[in-house]
Amino acid sequence: MITSKSLKTVCAMLLVSMLSCGSDDGGSDNPDPTPEVEVLDPVAVSKTNSTKVYMHYMPWFETNESSGNNQWGYHWTMANKNPNTVDGTGKREIASHFYPLIGPYHSGDKDVIEYHLLLMKYAGIDGVLIDWYGRYDVNDYRMIRDNTEALIDLLDEVGISYAIVYEDRFLQAIVDQGMAPTIESAAKSDMSYMQSNYFNDDAYIQINSKPLLLNFGPITLTTPEQWTETFSVLNPKPSFLTLWYESAEAGNNAQGEFSWVYENNTHLTNFYNNQYPNLDLAFGSAYPGFDDFYEEGSAEAGIGWSIDHNSGATLTETLSLATSSNAEYLQLITWNDFGEGTMLEPTQEFGYSSLESIKSFAEVQNLPNVFSSIYQLYTHRKAHANNTNIQKQLDQVFYYFVALQVDDALALLQAIED
Repeated sequence: MITSKSLKTVCAMLLVSMLSCGSDDGGSDNPDPTPEVEVLDPVAVSKTNSTKVYMHYMPWFETNESSGNNQWGYHWTMANKNPNTVDGTGKREIASHFYPLIGPYHSGDKDVIEYHLLLMKYAGIDGVLIDWYGRYDVNDYRMIRDNTEALIDLLDEVGISYAIVYEDRFLQAIVDQGMAPTIESAAKSDMSYMQSNYFNDDAYIQINSKPLLLNFGPITLTTPEQWTETFSVLNPKPSFLTLWYESAEAGNNAQGEFSWVYENNTHLTNFYNNQYPNLDLAFGSAYPGFDDFYEEGSAEAGIGWSIDHNSGATLTETLSLATSSNAEYLQLITWNDFGEGTMLEPTQEFGYSSLESIKSFAEVQNLPNVFSSIYQLYTHRKAHANNTNIQKQLDQVFYYFVALQVDDALALLQAIED
């Protein structure tokens, strides 16, 4: 019934019908005039759980099309997998025990980023914590930086914040290649880059009026003096967190620690009970399980332990630990580390169940589960990649979603489907 939809949606549905008639998705764009898109500001998701929920995110995936050399990136292949090999069900061979619902992808693909961020928004996730290897063009770090900035470009439109998780483990490689005289100077250059490009962004997470910065370690910079030197180029210095039990290596430069995933849930319980109360700033964690592919992928020795996903029970348990510990900040581990099997991104194995658990934890109010419709938006992006008119309508669906105009988004999607 027309009365169940807004007038603008009905008009848009009619416009889709008129503009898409006779279009050839595999050829040139429809010559008809493209519809105007109403750009809408993001609306915050209403939640009753006050815990800030952040998602650890890997921007390191590369496909044969995105690489420029027809090579799939390491994080899909490791040492012995070939995603060009496709089985009878259409699945590509990847270095993971699990398979993304949309298949292996390029982290810099705007359609993929849109899909990821909309799923996160509707699950009640406040921000992404981006795993970042620095500004230098070493190994695949330039690609990771470029993909990071493609992600950042869309964050503000969706209404999700972000911060950086700095990887200091490969600073020596930068020195060895003659790009910096010392590991400290290399790190200072990374800090200056972040201050110029990220820290002052309105979408960047601030805690105690200072930019949040996490470090996955320390690994290379392991003394307070080294971190003091590294932060000497920053004003203000960041609200800085190291991995659990590692903050002494940064001394007074660290305001606290964040927990991670290790062996079994007992380690997380011990952190909450024994370390968490003694820290000025602490992030709890929750994860769905752990099942790495390193040994099967001939990349390196296997980790040597695993945590069963238990059909979602592990995620439920670790979320419950955060609740019982009154965690003010929670890092979800991880969105998409397929190589370690900690992914919360929808997969063929688990569907949207992880997102539904996170949404329940966040106590999202008055929003239906539209995860499958966001997936539908993504599939239409790819199916109609060459149809400018339909892409414009999909842009409108995106803006309806970010503005929480769910009925309008679903009606327009249905019109495109029909």
